[in-house]
Amino acid sequence: MDAGNVFTLAWRVLPRLPEGLVTAAFAAGADYLWRRRMPQVRQLEANLRRVLPAASEKELRATSRAATRSYAQYYAEIFTAPGLSREEILRRITIESPPGFTQNVAEGSVVLALGHTGNWDYAGFGVSHELNTVLTVAEVLEPPEIFEDFLAFREAFGIEIIPLRKGTNVFSQLRTRARESKRIVALLADRDLTHNGIEVELVGHRARVAAGPAALSHSLKIPLYYAGIRHTRVPAPAFMRPRRTVGGITVTFIGPISVEPGPRAVERLSQAWADVMSEWLRQYPESWHMLQKVFVADLDPDRLTEARSA
Repeated sequence: MDAGNVFTLAWRVLPRLPEGLVTAAFAAGADYLWRRRMPQVRQLEANLRRVLPAASEKELRATSRAATRSYAQYYAEIFTAPGLSREEILRRITIESPPGFTQNVAEGSVVLALGHTGNWDYAGFGVSHELNTVLTVAEVLEPPEIFEDFLAFREAFGIEIIPLRKGTNVFSQLRTRARESKRIVALLADRDLTHNGIEVELVGHRARVAAGPAALSHSLKIPLYYAGIRHTRVPAPAFMRPRRTVGGITVTFIGPISVEPGPRAVERLSQAWADVMSEWLRQYPESWHMLQKVFVADLDPDRLTEARSA
């Protein structure tokens, strides 16, 4: 059975099972991968070592286990979500925003820079329901069935998706939609998927991040915020008692993030949101389930040279 069929089957079967059983199974799977120190876990720990340079090996391992479990919790949540009411999912989402954020959203489009933290699909659902429609970009995955399943899942949450396909001008589409309608443009940006990324200091180390959030904010003159998402615990619903708590998320908006007018504004604005993310990661390192290479020192030299040239 290929990956596409596995995902399709999971979305059909897992919502019918007890949520606690599914969550426990995913946590057990995460622990298995963590104990085996699979390549993804080793890369995760290499990334977390930059976030926690003073941590002991024991502390680093404990954080990587929590981060691996956080990633597993994300998948447990998206596969069981169709079995929950929208009201129950919304009950598990807490949104923290600074003064002025709601007014910015009411007045026009805003941009969110996100990292691979928490459950961004739940966050998109909560924000779309409570504030305004979330518009985002999704990488086209292989096999196509996986992408189609994720697309349907996110659109059912009220999230608007622009597929990231080779040769498409995604930035132009984002500009048009954000200019013509009030949208909360949420972009996963802590990993550069193109040759148009920008090098910044992230937790004190050179990293390549996506240019999109800063470029869109600068070109349309709309506010830019960082959105930190972390897993939390909330009281279990009555139908799940005697369980005391279930998984939830907290979404924290930080900003607006701005820089002084002048040259290289997009680069400076990218560094500004990376600084905010760095501080957030140091506070919640277990929420960052970045299993891929993101820091310059880890990247393939030939690919890095090509990206810098581009």
